[in-house]
Amino acid sequence: MRGLKFLSFLFLFFGLTYNNATAESNSASYQILRKADQARGNLEGVTWKVGIASHEGESKKHRVFNVKARGFDIRAQNLSPAKYKGNKLLMVKGNMWFYKPDLSKPVPVSQRQRLLGNATYGDIASTNYAEDYTAAFLKEEAINGEICYVYELEAKPDKMTTYDRIRYWVSKERSVGVKADYFTVSGKKFKSAIMEYENSVELDSKRQPFISQIIIYEALMSKNVTILTFVEPVMSYIDDHIFNLNLLRK
Repeated sequence: MRGLKFLSFLFLFFGLTYNNATAESNSASYQILRKADQARGNLEGVTWKVGIASHEGESKKHRVFNVKARGFDIRAQNLSPAKYKGNKLLMVKGNMWFYKPDLSKPVPVSQRQRLLGNATYGDIASTNYAEDYTAAFLKEEAINGEICYVYELEAKPDKMTTYDRIRYWVSKERSVGVKADYFTVSGKKFKSAIMEYENSVELDSKRQPFISQIIIYEALMSKNVTILTFVEPVMSYIDDHIFNLNLLRK
């Protein structure tokens, strides 16, 4: 009888130890991803401009947007080329709408819809990986001599996300995402991205790194490249009306 009680105690002890270790690991992953999200625009008020350049064979196209973000909500206005000037995007709580001057009202669009080249509408927005994905730590690995945490991210079923699955490399020293591989639900890789952080913003009285460039490659056709260049990030107060769908036409 004593033996059974002792075995029960051991199972309970190791079960609690495992659960506590798992909880601590999940908490650490959440904090690391949250910090990386801040460097990708997930802040309490920030504006930036983003230029998108698509290179597909001999074809070259570009667009420029002005973006206002608060947390994961964004409003973006197309600045150039001239034929797209005045086009707008609004994303609130994962829902996204598109508006252009000849429409009577904004129309819903998906974050996954292609914007230009390899870039989707969701690629110009802030990331919210800490909240929108379940993270599994895989290993540590060096990228260009920099030690990174490697995570497998799987979209939560109740979240609207740009990608289903992501393998994400986060710099251990700088707490920024430096590389990502994007996969379909079935596990097929369809594109990759490299991120750079030459910009900075002031957060909590300290200068923090902020995204400056994302280079997106197709998995099968590596010559097709899309480059997103982020400039002039500025922390600023952004009023609620900026994210009001009824005011998007104004």
